[in-house]
Amino acid sequence: VQLQAFGGGLVQPGGSLRLSCAASGSIFSISVMGWYRQAPGKQRELVATITRRGGTNYAESAKGRFTISADNAWSRLYLQMNSLKPSDTAVYYCNVETPAYPYWGQGTEVTVSS
Repeated sequence: VQLQAFGGGLVQPGGSLRLSCAASGSIFSISVMGWYRQAPGKQRELVATITRRGGTNYAESAKGRFTISADNAWSRLYLQMNSLKPSDTAVYYCNVETPAYPYWGQGTEVTVSS
């Protein structure tokens, strides 16, 4: 599975961004898709995940502000981020889980700053 994330950038506090991740290859094997992030000097952490059945899971910091979704073909993963805070500044990575391995995209950088 190949993943390519894009949509990051610089946004002011309170603003919005929509991240996208394009999946290709053996997407039929994907069971869970998700977004993780890694802030400078910190460990990578979960942001949100979504299952093929549409079940979602959010980090406490993302609840009420972020929405994860995927297209019907499971070839695109999205993360709508609203009410962004400086603490959301990080490199965001898309991730998919398959029976064999997890796969990671290359990351897209989000900076929230005035």
